[in-house]
Amino acid sequence: MLLGNPSHLKHFIDLDKRLMGLDPGTKTIGIALSDTSLKVATPLLTLRRTKFKDDAAKIGELIEENRIGGFIIGLPLNMNGTEGPRCQSIRQLQKNLEGYFDIPACFWDERLSTVAVTRTLLEADASRKRRAEVVDKMAAAYILQGALDSM
Repeated sequence: MLLGNPSHLKHFIDLDKRLMGLDPGTKTIGIALSDTSLKVATPLLTLRRTKFKDDAAKIGELIEENRIGGFIIGLPLNMNGTEGPRCQSIRQLQKNLEGYFDIPACFWDERLSTVAVTRTLLEADASRKRRAEVVDKMAAAYILQGALDSM
């Protein structure tokens, strides 16, 4: 489900820029990147959350290194489509990012993204340790790819 329209981001970012997908959790933020043609999402890293200022500094480095022109942020809606307390925290994260970076953002419904990625990793016979290491950044790529596909 689309919350905001990521295709509008195409009009606000330069042609050589990428989108950054974020899967914010309470302890980590999964981060993925698109290619410059905005067709393919690739998992990048899992950022262990600390103080917001430190997290923003790391995200800022990634923005510079990867020529980021916009954010797609996973919004954890309830299964019935309503917003719960986690959505408030994600919306606050977006507002905080907006205070640091002059980059457009939109939300993408992330329901079941972690479940889908975990299932894929289980089918690939990934160990529990390996799944824990990659699930957040892969969920970010799953979220970002959904938004890219909708464009």
